[in-house]
Formats: sequence, C-alpha cells, structure tokens
Amino acid sequence: MKKWLPLLLLGFLFAPDARAQGGRGFWHQEWCVEQGDSTPLVHVLPVYVFSRPVDLRRYRRLVDAVKKVYPVAKIARAKMATMEEELCRLPTKKAQKEYIKRVYHEIKEEYTPVLKRMTRTQGRVLLKLIDRETEYTAYEVLKEFRGGFVAGFWQGVSKIFGQDLKSSYDKEGEDRMIEQIVIYYEAGLL
Repeated sequence: MKKWLPLLLLGFLFAPDARAQGGRGFWHQEWCVEQGDSTPLVHVLPVYVFSRPVDLRRYRRLVDAVKKVYPVAKIARAKMATMEEELCRLPTKKAQKEYIKRVYHEIKEEYTPVLKRMTRTQGRVLLKLIDRETEYTAYEVLKEFRGGFVAGFWQGVSKIFGQDLKSSYDKEGEDRMIEQIVIYYEAGLL
C-alpha cells in the first residue's frame, strides 16, 4: 500500500478535472486525438523574468494599479453605453446637453474621492483601460461629451503632469504587459 500511495497522489494531481480549465500557470487544457492516442495540449501562460529588482517592483506596481483601476474602467464602459443609448433617445440638443451635465455632476460627485487617491501610475493605467474598454481615448470622450475647449484644457493639464489624454491602447505594442495583467485578473489568477 505504501508503494502505491505516491503513484495515486500523482494520478490525482495530473488527472484531467475542473482545474484543467484554468488552473494556476495555464489558460486551459485540451485533448488532441492522433491515431487513436490522446495527448494533452496545455496552453501555458507566459512568465515574466526580471533581471533587476527595480523591474520587478515596477511590474508589481503595475499589477496593483490594474487591480485598483480595472473595475472603474468597466464601470466607465457601462456608463458610456447607457449614456449613448439615452442621448440617441433624447429629441433635442438642449435635452442632450442637460442630460450630459446631469450625468457629469453625478460621476464627479461619485468618483472624485476615488480619483484623488490615485497615483500617477494608476491614472495612466486608467486612461489606457478606458480606451481599451470603450474604444475611445479619454480626449475623445471629453471632446464628445464636454466640448473641444474643455478637452484641450485637460489635455494641456495632463501634459504638465506627464500624461497624455490622446494616448491610445496598444495591446500588441507598449501595453502588452497591461493586457496580460488584465487577462490574469479576469481569469482570477491575481
């Protein structure tokens, strides 16, 4: 019995079960049948290796920023969708402006305390994730709902602090690490 115990444990650990659909370290596992023989095909998540401790700290700061900001970006997507539906329903330009002003004040009242406590990294990630979720840059959102003058003003203020409201989300380029962190977050791996 003692000889079989390690083999049984290994059998339970590597047996296909619910963990095969998203355990730690891999996205999912598939089974391929070739010439009557089934073989597992495991899609492994990439692992970042950092040679300097400062790079690891930056990555962890980015992970923390995405964890804090991603729910806000999802809420922004939902609010944008409801606003666009409501604006299409309203008959006159005056009614649309009143609706935008009312929603603006609601959002400002609700999210000002949250945004004041954000760091610059979190703010930069928020701008990127809003673009990812809504497919509009922050500048385009401001220009659409608040006008070109207001959007230009806030673009200037953001440039003073080293940010850019016109920066778009590039999941294949410079924002691939943020995209990977979002995938991990959505899968429950973070």
